Amino acid sequence: MIGPLSAPILQVTNLRKHFGDHVVLASVSLAVPRGSIISVLGRSGTGKSVFLKCLAGLLKPDAGEVRFELGAIEGFGGGCSYLFQGNALFDSMTALENVALPLEQTTRLRRREIVQATRDALKSLGLDKFGDYFPAQLSGGMQKRLALARALVTRPELVLFDEPTAGLDPPARHAVFEMIVRYRQKFDFTALVVTHDISEALAASDRVALLEEGRLHFEGTPAEFAASDDCIVRSFGDSIVTLPTDLDE
Repeated sequence: MIGPLSAPILQVTNLRKHFGDHVVLASVSLAVPRGSIISVLGRSGTGKSVFLKCLAGLLKPDAGEVRFELGAIEGFGGGCSYLFQGNALFDSMTALENVALPLEQTTRLRRREIVQATRDALKSLGLDKFGDYFPAQLSGGMQKRLALARALVTRPELVLFDEPTAGLDPPARHAVFEMIVRYRQKFDFTALVVTHDISEALAASDRVALLEEGRLHFEGTPAEFAASDDCIVRSFGDSIVTLPTDLDE
């Protein structure tokens, strides 16, 4: 867990985005402390994924500032990785080829270095025996870990998670957030998660923010969220599940 004065790795100021006459993000400002897990909550269609895509450069905001305070770390370049909704794995590529792709596209590593780094990433997420498997041959949980291995292989400082539990049943949603907690501890990255899964997000996050009508209606700790008497916050319910805080490897 982080302290309240941790320096931000990401600072978003007055971010705005519209499509025609439809305003999706009216004016969103958010600071993401380094080393934290921050969840951005909201109902379906409130612009959570648009917000994340603007941060990742997949969409161009109409106004506002997005500032990354990424450190000069050793490794393959650090920076930011994006874990797509639905994993976005390539069906025609093996697990090893899927994970190797970011290194092939963004680094000048030699082939043997890429293979070694890829195998290390697969091993770190318990997939070292499945490098030659195609995504369709893996279970849903293994596909999620494979997508995370691909996101982590470049050793990013910040990982953006776009609805990582979309379409999953409650036990699987719990497992995905537990995975985020576990591997954030192991790989020491900062996580920004957009999700509508309130219970799991409250249990896993250091801070949460609620996106409503294009603005952040609330931003604070899970305890502050759960204790709020604001009618919009309360409408999301106050059921909290428990995730382990001492996840041993």
